[in-house]
Amino acid sequence: MEVLLMRFLQTADWHLGRKLHGFDLQAEQQAAFEQIEQIALTEKVDGIILAGDIYDRSLPAEQTVDLANQMLQRLNLTDHLPLYAIAGNHDSASRLATGTPWFSSTGFYLHTQLAEAFRPIELPDVQLFLLPYFEPFAAQQYFKDDSLQHLDQAMAAVIKKMKQQFAPNKKHLLVGHFFAAGSTQTASETQLTVGGLAAVPTDLLADFDYVALGHLHNRNALQAEKIRYSGSLLKFSLSEVQQKKGVLLLDTDTLQPEFREIKPLHDLHELTTEFTELLDPKFYRQQPRADFFGITLTDQKPIPNVLARLREIYPKIVALQRTADYGTLFDDQQQSQQFLQRDPLLILQDFYQQVANEELSRSQLSWAKKALQTVREESKA
Repeated sequence: MEVLLMRFLQTADWHLGRKLHGFDLQAEQQAAFEQIEQIALTEKVDGIILAGDIYDRSLPAEQTVDLANQMLQRLNLTDHLPLYAIAGNHDSASRLATGTPWFSSTGFYLHTQLAEAFRPIELPDVQLFLLPYFEPFAAQQYFKDDSLQHLDQAMAAVIKKMKQQFAPNKKHLLVGHFFAAGSTQTASETQLTVGGLAAVPTDLLADFDYVALGHLHNRNALQAEKIRYSGSLLKFSLSEVQQKKGVLLLDTDTLQPEFREIKPLHDLHELTTEFTELLDPKFYRQQPRADFFGITLTDQKPIPNVLARLREIYPKIVALQRTADYGTLFDDQQQSQQFLQRDPLLILQDFYQQVANEELSRSQLSWAKKALQTVREESKA
């Protein structure tokens, strides 16, 4: 019997509603979406895999929800493309789940709860297991096993149950949203982590023919033949300046993903030079000044009102610093005061993103809020 081969487009980490240091990215996200749609139609894909973090926040603004609905409906109802999606750590599972009882009738499969992961989507030559982001506590509740304290332990139980559903005559694809790194064979007794966060050992995933992941924004973050991140659609921090963003095309006969680049509407750049050169027409006329810039000044002396003066030429400055030392980041009292008045949680989130190249998880953010509240209460005592 002839088996119908399929082609998927793999994408993740849209982060709709995200801002880049205060600058709205809706136009950039809309432009990226239109390129995804065009690639999907040109390549005649049989479905789109969306591996989590459709939204940037668990409580997105009404405008962001409208944007997400327009995009998903356009792909699914207008273009008649099946969607295979999961909730990520930035998504609200309950918000995403609204409407799921009738989604499957249009070929829209959206899993937001752990229990749904054990019901594979049956396609001609593959089984698709859609595993939404989950914390170990969810696995403890589902399996009624309090010993599942860490993510690798919980994932081992999840995969064992999934394998019980494997059809012997089909390939098995997993869609997930988590860190994958290392091995269960490591000699260390400490829990495997990446950037301080729990990770899933890659050998736990060995029985799947392919694993399509979201969560890490760099598509080259993991060098594994059968486990691939598609990466984010846009550059969300200066650490991503050199990265090419896009989607992956996956044929079920070879399971060898091919990268397709997404061109940004407005790119993100870094400039390192003197203040006077930045103001020189011969220099700035060569720059795409409608784009976003992170600027590092090599000047040794403070420059009054430096940010306002630079933004007259480069309106989308997302970061400004000096090579001299961190203390000269703010060049006058007003700028320093603005920094000190920022919400400490926002400062922590920005710092963590710069260091770990990832957002704080919900559990980490909850811990930070509790710690900050404790400090405030102790300071009042």
